[in-house]
Amino acid sequence: MMTDRWEPAAFKSRVDEVVRRFVAQEADRFAAIDPLLGPVAEQVEAAVAEGKRLRAAFCYWGWRAVGQPDSDALVRAAASMELVHAAAVVHDDLIDDSALRHGRPTAHVALRGAVRGRPRAAAAARSLAMLVGDLLMALAGQLFTTSGLPAAYLARARPLWSVMARELVAGECLEILRTGAGPDTTASLKVVRYKTAKYTVEQPLLIGGALAGAGARLRDGYSAYGLPLGEAFQLRDDLLGLFGDPERTGKANADDVRGHRPTALLAETWRLAQDADRERLHALLGRRRLDADALDAVREVMRRLRAPDRVEAMISARVEEALGALHELDAPAHADAALTALARSAADRLR
Repeated sequence: MMTDRWEPAAFKSRVDEVVRRFVAQEADRFAAIDPLLGPVAEQVEAAVAEGKRLRAAFCYWGWRAVGQPDSDALVRAAASMELVHAAAVVHDDLIDDSALRHGRPTAHVALRGAVRGRPRAAAAARSLAMLVGDLLMALAGQLFTTSGLPAAYLARARPLWSVMARELVAGECLEILRTGAGPDTTASLKVVRYKTAKYTVEQPLLIGGALAGAGARLRDGYSAYGLPLGEAFQLRDDLLGLFGDPERTGKANADDVRGHRPTALLAETWRLAQDADRERLHALLGRRRLDADALDAVREVMRRLRAPDRVEAMISARVEEALGALHELDAPAHADAALTALARSAADRLR
């Protein structure tokens, strides 16, 4: 059992055990339907194998900050947030056509082997990956409802699942609809808020709080803390997406530029650029294939315009806003300390 002292490694181990055991059992049941389903079941398990378990942690501390004690049932409920994340990642990698995640082939790439030699094999692999994501989302709801928490507690939180799903899908749709459009920092930050910030920090906190019976003031405080922190999390991800070391991030660092995605980093670069730099960026981003030299040229323009510094400042401002909101909550000392540490790790992470 957890103590009042926040021990991230110990918590991660508890969540890992819940997630891996539950998904392994469900993957076995799925594969038992037909031997052909084996590779799909493997990708269901692979999708939950890695992660810092931040979303589960925010749900857990959303509960603890109300004054509720640690419990294994609560950890199971919080772990369901990691299955939501796994589903979102599988779908996001598919939408973005990303080839790597945690240093391994993404689901739609790995599943090509299951359909090799079949008609329209690449499309079939992508379809299988889409269904992996769908199954993971269904399993998230199953883990939550069978967590062992009282039915009355679960009923308080259940409406928030619909909100979380609606906002997550809206964010993904907005990113698709904004891709290739004129860079706009405000529009990019809206994508960040709905695609990542809400389901990463705010909604897990609110779900944990709802399970515990949090009052209106605490719920408002969770949003005031969670939204800017979730935005800082994704802004860091955008920086790592282009300037991070793939050996450490486990992801290809050219996907955002190659996909001309509506990141705040690109929008800020465009805002700061003069005509000559905009022409250069337009030519580079308009290429069907960006080689290493072209990517370095994009980075050089961004650095010269100090766009990464601007995004760093945006991250710092949002973390400070989140911490200010947190300290106004007058949460129990152990919860305040844990949520402070989580804020730092979410914004300063290397992957």
